[in-house]
Amino acid sequence: MLRTATALRTLGRQDRQAILDLCASDPVVNVMVAERVELVGAEPVRLGGELWGMFEQGQLTCACWSGANLIPVGRCSEAALDAFASRARRAGVPYSSMFGEAEPVLGLWARLQAAGWRARDVRACQPLFATDRVPEVEPDPLVHRAEPDDLVNVLPASVAMFTEEVGYSPMAADGGLSYRRRVADLLRQHRMFVRRDDQGSVMFKADLGSVSSSVAQVHGVWVDPRWRGQGIAAPAMAAVVLAALREDAATVSLYVNDYNERALAVYGKVGFTRVGTFATVLF
Repeated sequence: MLRTATALRTLGRQDRQAILDLCASDPVVNVMVAERVELVGAEPVRLGGELWGMFEQGQLTCACWSGANLIPVGRCSEAALDAFASRARRAGVPYSSMFGEAEPVLGLWARLQAAGWRARDVRACQPLFATDRVPEVEPDPLVHRAEPDDLVNVLPASVAMFTEEVGYSPMAADGGLSYRRRVADLLRQHRMFVRRDDQGSVMFKADLGSVSSSVAQVHGVWVDPRWRGQGIAAPAMAAVVLAALREDAATVSLYVNDYNERALAVYGKVGFTRVGTFATVLF
């Protein structure tokens, strides 16, 4: 039987290795999807969303995660982007954002925008950084992994970070239950790093938002405004990177808005190297 030249379908259990192989083509870019599939496989009922795969001559060439977010995976052809946009329109999911490698994200967004979708913000250039080396800055010894019992103390810092970054409070929806649960999950998994001042207040925080078998991606970096400009960010980030390299993955990555000059300077000082460009569309 001849295989169809190109075909789009929802991935399932049998596609686990194929999607992991696709993610492995650029593990830093694809860490978010790789982590999910490594943990639970490719079945929608276990993923809590769907992975749409584009096949050419029976081979998976690119994919798109559809859950709370849209995340393209791989080098997407024009035909694949057309197909993913069509599926996203039909899905009727209230996506909170779309993010990933800039080229496919912006290509997909152009199609959705033409179909009448609107965004709160489009961040078209977010430098993607990675490092696999011991930091070039002396790590702050007071930065440590927060514990589950720290929820009450770290939640205000997490809310402040989210509000500053995204533009609205995560506590507005459902009374903050979902966001509180997300922070609690990070604490349970020992993925939040904090540095406290003498009064016990969080002055620095950073999360390992995604951790695959090869890459740990840092999210949610925040410094209390009262402490900004005092040189605490670079040593604190160095401590996060060192701990993540030793205990979580062989590579640490992050992405940042291109206009955040202060953060760019800190990450360069710590030893991160730019390896690509992300884009984020906030709905």
